Amino acid sequence: MRELPELPDAVRRLVRADPDDRWAKVFGRIAVYSFLVALVSGILLLPFFQPSMAPVVYHGSYRKLDGLTMSHAYQSALNLSFGVRGGLLIRQVHHWSADLFVAAVCLRLVRVFFRGRFRRPDWLIWVGLLLAGMLGGLSGTILPDDMLSGGSLSVLTGVMLSLPLVGTHAVMLIFGGPVPGHVIIPRDYWLHIVVLPVVLGGLLLLSYRNGSPRAFRVRRVRRLDPLLPFTAAVLVTLGAVAQINPVWLYGPYVPGSISAGSVPDWYMGFLDGALRLMPAWEPSIGGHPLSLDVLIPAVVVPGLFFTVVAAYPLLDGWIGGGRPPRGLLPPKPADPANRTSFGVAGIALYGLLWAAAANDEIADHLHMSLYTVTWVFRVLALAGPPLAFALTRMICHAAEARRRDEAEHGVETGRIVMTPEGGFTEIREPVAPLAKTTSLSARH
Repeated sequence: MRELPELPDAVRRLVRADPDDRWAKVFGRIAVYSFLVALVSGILLLPFFQPSMAPVVYHGSYRKLDGLTMSHAYQSALNLSFGVRGGLLIRQVHHWSADLFVAAVCLRLVRVFFRGRFRRPDWLIWVGLLLAGMLGGLSGTILPDDMLSGGSLSVLTGVMLSLPLVGTHAVMLIFGGPVPGHVIIPRDYWLHIVVLPVVLGGLLLLSYRNGSPRAFRVRRVRRLDPLLPFTAAVLVTLGAVAQINPVWLYGPYVPGSISAGSVPDWYMGFLDGALRLMPAWEPSIGGHPLSLDVLIPAVVVPGLFFTVVAAYPLLDGWIGGGRPPRGLLPPKPADPANRTSFGVAGIALYGLLWAAAANDEIADHLHMSLYTVTWVFRVLALAGPPLAFALTRMICHAAEARRRDEAEHGVETGRIVMTPEGGFTEIREPVAPLAKTTSLSARH
């Protein structure tokens, strides 16, 4: 029996092997390790950051902002980046680990989705991890109180104000008064360092609640999982060579302004793109404006998207077209092509909205009108997902028909021979037993 590594009990539960899917296991472990790196790097940053919006005049290492009035939060972010040895490296590693965490969770969800290995509690837990990870990244972006932070707050404020009846009250409650107020950074700070890490850690432990796999219980040898130092090394390398969130270039937050060229993290790009594509619809109902140009792209569309993602295991049988036996009618097997096509359509919608977030950059580089690029993306966002669904379904059915033909008649070799009757036929080789079994099992 091959010797398998043993980890400490708490970590070993988090990296439980999935015997059904090796890649899902790998993505899950990368998510865990990137979360641990974010946790450690965040703890190292805590003593140097001051979550205060009180004004102060900056006199620090970054001379270009010398003498400028800013908040304590932004000043501490600058001092951390330029006045603390290794501070910029740790801050960038912290940011990259948050991005990697969301990417690993997304890849795990995509892998499980296309393989159809849904386990409802686990699926919901990982969808919750995705949403909590995105919220964690957004809350971390807001903390430095720079122009990028202010842009994120402006978008968040606009989204909340678009909510009918409760929007204004929600903004006043969260900001503690008129926007931007003086309490949003401290409140976001406690959300970022306490609430969200507890939620993320709890969900990760809950997702691996069944303990270690059977293989870990056969032979135990204490050895570190090589994926942990590899993930940490990649994140440290990214933090050292790849600049991310250079707060000193954006400047301190000034209400009503936004930094040119500032963009959100990659996983929030779809929201920015949806806001850019939505027409300026703002009807008035009873003398009160209804901001559909913000409500639909920022609340309705993401809400429906993530609701469908979370509830998909319940919808899989209906989308796949399967049917249990009814009376004298035999059972109808589900069509996996429908699930694959549905997933590709969802990815196409996400990708198009994500690309639309760069409509101004695309228009500038292609020397096209911004309105032309925006209308192209509007058409693609509506027509792209149905076309992706139809094309993917057609390709899946063609591939399955070919596999079925090869399982029944053999694989084409391209060698033509003459029959005793004077005709010509192609020699076919039998399919390997494993491939034939897999193809035939897909039919039942």
